[in-house]
Amino acid sequence: MLTWLINCLVACALCVLLAGVVIPQILLIAFRKQLFDVPDERKIHKSLVPRLGGIAFAPVIMFTMALMLGVSIVAGLSMVEEYTSEVLPISFGYCTVMLLYLVGMADDLIGIKYRAKFVAQIVCGIMFIMGGLWLGNLHGLLFIESLPAWVGWPLTVLVVVFIINAVNLIDGIDGLASGLSGIACLYFGLMFLFIGDYIFAMVSFATLGVLIPFFYYNVFGNADKQKKIFMGDTGSLTIGALLCFMAMRMANCEMSEDLTHANPIVLAFAPLIVPCFDVVRVYLHRVRNGRNPFLPDKNHIHHKLLAIGMKQRVAMVTIIASATLLTLANIICSTVINVNVLVIGDILVWAGINIWLSRRAKRNNN
Repeated sequence: MLTWLINCLVACALCVLLAGVVIPQILLIAFRKQLFDVPDERKIHKSLVPRLGGIAFAPVIMFTMALMLGVSIVAGLSMVEEYTSEVLPISFGYCTVMLLYLVGMADDLIGIKYRAKFVAQIVCGIMFIMGGLWLGNLHGLLFIESLPAWVGWPLTVLVVVFIINAVNLIDGIDGLASGLSGIACLYFGLMFLFIGDYIFAMVSFATLGVLIPFFYYNVFGNADKQKKIFMGDTGSLTIGALLCFMAMRMANCEMSEDLTHANPIVLAFAPLIVPCFDVVRVYLHRVRNGRNPFLPDKNHIHHKLLAIGMKQRVAMVTIIASATLLTLANIICSTVINVNVLVIGDILVWAGINIWLSRRAKRNNN
């Protein structure tokens, strides 16, 4: 395990270095070619900011993973066997990442309809299934255990599409999507190391590595000095696919004896609670008000925090800290509480927070 921990840290550091070199070059090209995310009444930022930061994500991660594999082969290390034993899920996983990477890039550069993005996401769900990563067991969620393939396969596609869109839609203020995703990647990396799924641990740490320099430029970069950048759909779709990849793998892992009391479904999806719950609430709100659920608005959790007077950075830190605490609480509680009771508790907590925020925002507006 120590060898793999070192390799994961090296992969993370290499991704930090490479992304730290690539992102400034993307900024340079974006400003020369006038490729900006233009402000409008729905968006929070007021300056011209490039939204092509996500272009760095997939190439840097894949270069790093390929380099680590090549070095392992040249050095004759035994870890090569770990790579070869995971060829099927990793191959199809990389295909999903590249597909959404290209779709996101097309959307950022020329714009594409959401129906086309949905088709691409459905194809990604199918490729997860082909790679052997599908929900064959809900581990008591909705009082369901094992699932037949004819139920598990369409459910997997639905979950993949849902998570990718949840990550995409939470990207509303500086540092929020990358911060939440970074915490999730760190969690998945440590969990995969703990249960001995080392290749997926390395993917998790590599993804964390590309998010760190992006977070710096996104949160602390100065738009007036041409140092600020957004991840765009290229980044959010890519990261959404990678988080699906990790969550599906976690849901299919054999848990060690130390984790036998924790519910595998909770372990797999706890880091994604905040974006998933937020997108459900927003969709229901749009439908209830007779609006198209796929058209954007300003009703996400971060918009509510801004409406009660929070600064962007304070709202971002509040949401990330809350998501981290909620993740830990769910994992701990899943050892002693039935998963259905736990989910109901999460829903009640989330609903209570949003009701309070809505009332507070309404008082502020009045």
